[in-house]
Amino acid sequence: MSDQQQVRRPWVVGVSGASGTPYAASVLRALFAAGESVDLVVSRAARLTILDETGISFRDAHWRTDLAQWLGAEPGDVRYWAAGDFAAGPSSGSYPAKGMLVVPATTGAVAGIALGLSKDLLQRAAAVTLKERRPLVVCLRETPLDGVTLKHLVELDAQGAVVLPASPGFYAGGSTARELVDFVAGRVLDAVAVPHALYRRWEGELGAAAKAE
Repeated sequence: MSDQQQVRRPWVVGVSGASGTPYAASVLRALFAAGESVDLVVSRAARLTILDETGISFRDAHWRTDLAQWLGAEPGDVRYWAAGDFAAGPSSGSYPAKGMLVVPATTGAVAGIALGLSKDLLQRAAAVTLKERRPLVVCLRETPLDGVTLKHLVELDAQGAVVLPASPGFYAGGSTARELVDFVAGRVLDAVAVPHALYRRWEGELGAAAKAE
């Protein structure tokens, strides 16, 4: 089969309104660096968070320009779907996707996905990912967690999702905010076996992080 005949199979990346949009930006940059295709869904609340955390307005009509500004680089193979577009490709199980990464995930998004509410395209695409038995990673960035959210996270785990809190590890030697963000993004990509070089991996040597500085 020629390259032109190959079916495009993207990773769906959903960005919800939780604080932590740098995690999403790091994941997107690494996916493009790995040569992966991306279908991007940015919730309405996430647009406000992006604006608040970066000063960048993410607009449907200018999404490619805004995305490049957000990432600090031109994106690779990417298709953008508006959060209210329930006719979008990722809303159907027949749409050829590899899986979905929700980065960052609000407690509201966690609840909606766990309960199958499909209140917007992000939640609908996640529900489709689960029913099609494709990989789903939910990167929660909220603290503290109440009992209701914990039950929703357990339910997601039971349905086959990977629950991955935005908890940076310090053994990799990260000392800047960017390095700690990249660690979490790297763990998200580890969960779906996408190669990257976002952090130094543990090799069983105590003190290696200090020696690498």
